[in-house]
Amino acid sequence: MLIVVDTNVLVAGLRSGGGASRSVLRHCIDGRVQPLFGTALWLEYEDVLARQIHELEVDASDCQAVLAALAAAGQWVSIYFGWRPNLRDEADNHLVELAIAGGAECIVTHNTRDFERSEFAWPGLRILKPAMFLEEMK
Repeated sequence: MLIVVDTNVLVAGLRSGGGASRSVLRHCIDGRVQPLFGTALWLEYEDVLARQIHELEVDASDCQAVLAALAAAGQWVSIYFGWRPNLRDEADNHLVELAIAGGAECIVTHNTRDFERSEFAWPGLRILKPAMFLEEMK
């Protein structure tokens, strides 16, 4: 299954010792699902982790190890076509574009409300919170 993991799920997974977000990261690293990455998302991962490192349960080297493991488990997607404007929050449009370009089945995010009133509907693309995603994986 191809998925897009929003930055808030990555941060939540590194911030706590357990929970749904951490389990989503484990599913990605263990190969049960394949995360998709694009330039915008990867740069956002690096930027947010650098700014929030003091709030996380892990240190900088652990963050780099997790990013490396995700990169090894994931698939890089080039986005050749933008679908904008689509969402109220411009900062989330790159996630939809990545999901569409890579053929993802879902975007895993804590901010599902940000995706509710999109201008375009994409059949087969679901927006799920980590816990709901894990329930569907069972």
